[in-house]
Amino acid sequence: MDSTSQFKAILFVLFLITPISCMNVIDKCWCNQPNWETNRQRQAGCSVGFAGKMNGNRGKDVKLYTVTDPSDDPPLFVKSFTTIDGRGVNVQIGYGSGIVLEKVTNVIIQGLRIHDCRSQPGGPVVLPGGITEQLTGADGDAIRLASMSKIWIDHNTLYKSEDGLLDVMRDSTDVTMSNNWFHDHDKVMLLGHDDGYLRDRKMRVTLAFNRFGPNCKQRMPRIRHGYAHIVNNLYNGWGDYAIGGSMGPSIKSQSNLFVAPNSSNKKVTSRIAGVGTSWNWQSVGDTFENGARFKQSGRIIRPKYNKQQFFRDENANRVRMLTKDAGAILCSSRIRC
Repeated sequence: MDSTSQFKAILFVLFLITPISCMNVIDKCWCNQPNWETNRQRQAGCSVGFAGKMNGNRGKDVKLYTVTDPSDDPPLFVKSFTTIDGRGVNVQIGYGSGIVLEKVTNVIIQGLRIHDCRSQPGGPVVLPGGITEQLTGADGDAIRLASMSKIWIDHNTLYKSEDGLLDVMRDSTDVTMSNNWFHDHDKVMLLGHDDGYLRDRKMRVTLAFNRFGPNCKQRMPRIRHGYAHIVNNLYNGWGDYAIGGSMGPSIKSQSNLFVAPNSSNKKVTSRIAGVGTSWNWQSVGDTFENGARFKQSGRIIRPKYNKQQFFRDENANRVRMLTKDAGAILCSSRIRC
């Protein structure tokens, strides 16, 4: 693990025995290995989707960091070629600032519980490389990605923060979000800075094997301009909508399970006001329960993965099993997960 600033956090280290089922293609790559705890670098080759393999993160050493001053509360800025690996222990970040990835590449964030993040006033913060910079303020995101590429966010639990749980913006691309559990939140995930930021047209994001809900209201995700491949995720209800967008983004929703809420709002999708040249939103192999419905438009835009990014979707009737272990994993470091 690596970091360059202290942050306000609640940190518990509990060695618990909680076996997981290793059902999807990512988990099968590592969790049945008896020596996973001493060979954490293996995980870097298990990622799929637009992030591709994270072989640049196969470092030889592990650095341990301890919070020594909980009152020091700027966001946690992470530098390039960093892996934050919380598998096997209970690591929580909460009640202050979250994690920021800005102008970086090749970062893995895995196995954390991030919750109750709050906006913070401006002040000095130590950036990667030891540079001190005056920060204008933090808006209360759990994880914020800006002007970055090749990022993998896997097996985290995120909930109850002031702004977004996971926002990707400002010229960012090649992101995979997998095996995360998002719950009890309003605006879950934003992909794209604003309607006028045209450079986000190049954004490419994969969402795979995530669980949304219960009690998520909207933005799972909301996407502007770019492209999202949303595959084998479980949507356990919504408030306003599940998947939304503006400015004509392209979405391939593939083999997901959408379970509509018991309210009258059964629509999965929402096209939010804004000018867009095209709306290529297609549902391929999705399953809909409790009256859920997906409004399609345009044509299917394929992700065109290369060899390191490619993975096969599984039938939507297996999504509950594929996502049952989504979120931070508390498996023992002494046995197979």
